[in-house]
Amino acid sequence: MAKKQLGARVDEDVADLAKRRAADLGLSIGDYLARLVHEDASGLRARGVEAAARFLAEHQAVFDEAEEAEQAPRGARAA
Repeated sequence: MAKKQLGARVDEDVADLAKRRAADLGLSIGDYLARLVHEDASGLRARGVEAAARFLAEHQAVFDEAEEAEQAPRGARAA
């Protein structure tokens, strides 16, 4: 498939983040952006966010309990 060059202006911190994330994934900036667009257009990204929200809703009590245990003073749970 032929490649088409696009131009976009973004804040410097967004550009830096995109470069780092693309490098983390072993992708060029162009391939990384193409991947994001495909995921967004296909609904994959939205389905992933919805699945994460369902997971958190179903298991919120476990997360709350773990957070409370971290915040409890040492020895407070000792028998």
